[in-house]
Amino acid sequence: MSSSRTFEDKQPQRRASSGFEFLKGVGQVTGGTLLSITMLASSIVAGGLVGLAISFRNLPDVRQLRNFFPSETTYIYDVKGKLLTSIHGEANREVVPLDRISPNLKRAVLASEDSHFYDHHGINPTGVGRAVVVNAVAGGVKEGGSTVTMQLVKNLFLSRKRAFTRKLAEGVLAIRLEQILTKDQILEMYLNQVYWGHNNYGVQTAARSYFNKSAEYLSLGESAMMAGLIQAPEEFSPFASMKLAKQTQKEVLGRMLKLNWINQSEYDNALKQEIKLGRIKSFQGSALPYITNTVAQELAKKFGRETLLKGGMRVQTTVDAKFQIMAEETVVKWHKSLLGQGLSKNQIALVAIDPRTHFIKALVGGVDPKTSEFNRATQSQRQPGSSFKPFVYYTAFATGKYGPDSTVVDSPVSYRDGDGWYFPRNYDGGFSGAMPIRTALAQSRNIPVIKIGKAVGMNRVIETCRTLGIMSPMEPVTSLPLGAIGVTPLEMASAYATFANYGWQSPPTVIARVTDSSGNVLLDNTPKPQRVLDPWASAAIIDVMRTVVTSGTGKGAAIARPSAGKTGTTSSEKDIWYVGTVPQLTTAVWVGRDDNRQLASRATGGGMVAPIWKDFMEKALKNVPVENFKPPSQFSRPKSN
Repeated sequence: MSSSRTFEDKQPQRRASSGFEFLKGVGQVTGGTLLSITMLASSIVAGGLVGLAISFRNLPDVRQLRNFFPSETTYIYDVKGKLLTSIHGEANREVVPLDRISPNLKRAVLASEDSHFYDHHGINPTGVGRAVVVNAVAGGVKEGGSTVTMQLVKNLFLSRKRAFTRKLAEGVLAIRLEQILTKDQILEMYLNQVYWGHNNYGVQTAARSYFNKSAEYLSLGESAMMAGLIQAPEEFSPFASMKLAKQTQKEVLGRMLKLNWINQSEYDNALKQEIKLGRIKSFQGSALPYITNTVAQELAKKFGRETLLKGGMRVQTTVDAKFQIMAEETVVKWHKSLLGQGLSKNQIALVAIDPRTHFIKALVGGVDPKTSEFNRATQSQRQPGSSFKPFVYYTAFATGKYGPDSTVVDSPVSYRDGDGWYFPRNYDGGFSGAMPIRTALAQSRNIPVIKIGKAVGMNRVIETCRTLGIMSPMEPVTSLPLGAIGVTPLEMASAYATFANYGWQSPPTVIARVTDSSGNVLLDNTPKPQRVLDPWASAAIIDVMRTVVTSGTGKGAAIARPSAGKTGTTSSEKDIWYVGTVPQLTTAVWVGRDDNRQLASRATGGGMVAPIWKDFMEKALKNVPVENFKPPSQFSRPKSN
């Protein structure tokens, strides 16, 4: 509604008597006496309020409403625009401009609440005078006489306690507000501010909840029913009682008919219209809680929790809902399979990242978010075991002194470590002698990687991990190359994704873009990759990890396209991993128990987790073209340092 012209075509002839029908039958007050008292009271109150405006110096400054932004619900969507959840504090609200609110609803609300809205200057002397008489007859505050402007300032500034002084304050503030805002601005603010029941604040969330449509498209019947809610939203809610809702709807339509804002035919048709209810949406959960909870944590860290709950942000995630559901279903399927093998209490986490953008494409924090919201993909730090070894070998390659075919000897060795001696051993307990690094990683030999780690320096290995985004506490101890630290599946997937992108890295994120409710961009996570690793060394470690899949411990992860990866198994079988990649997608899968007890004797990443990775990747890459990795020969080998 852009101006009062919206109502002029159907504006009624003002009838003084119509405002007093509710007083019929009041004891000893005659019609003439009542009219005289009302006119006198109206004059006194109107004049008194103007005078009081000077003395009410401690009231709020309504000028701040020029820059007022009501608390508004934040909405989170998938990458294609599918709504995943809404996040809000006390007020579930989506603000819409006045021209996107149905004229039916604007007329219905004004007919019900303030039919003289476009005529008065904040207070309606006739309405106030009528309220004075009613309250005098009743011996207490029974009638409010509030205009829409008065209701707005009450909602924004004043307590809900019924008192004469509060009523005077409402009038003073209403007069002030009408001096700084237009009628349309006040009506827009009111319609977006008012409470409609079931934690719906503002017309848009209410329309979507009650009728599953935008406020822009509300019919006359729906609008009248909504307008009837304002006085007692939960009581007159059609979700609570359709009978009472229809009753108030009829009263609003009757008022509109009496005002000549609708004709008899429109009145009759509106009453006959079938009301198709939506559903209460304010308290429903998330469609993809592992995603939306992670988003909420990122937003709270970036903007603060207050802005998250009240800032009305529109958040586009990096995740396709269908893809995420496929990932979750894969995890549930393999959880049941492992239970069938006697692996009780197993949990599975999965993270998939596009290495070209570092956008998270799937993030599964456990087998069932309904029973446990703990996100093992982002919050659980578990030992990576042998899946840590590529970080050591990359560090060696980056020095320029080593390459995939450099020889390392797998033989008994001991190290002074702290107050004692450390005697590392291989998983099979034996030794294989001299071998190239390619073979050492493919067979996941422990002693060779410790020797290489010692040769290049454990502090250099830690520097590599920090560059890759692994921030867990690390000490340059002899066992570090065997993964004796805590990492999250997200950290592992992101680190391998940087290898797969030949050293180019962007911060991993589940958020693509954030705007406010007006479309202004608050956060744009368009990838801005930086080269953080040596490209030759990155391509070399990918090339070596391809051997893991073709002839090493990761054979169970082989798919019908080039892939690279690494198994991981801790010595006590508490944490079992497979982390692997193709040029377009990097995925980390972890299996373990929340109580950190042994999962199963002799469990391995190659035997237990690689098949899960394979199953997921085959589904994920179903319509994705096959790509080859770039060989190390396409890059310049670093000079020895």
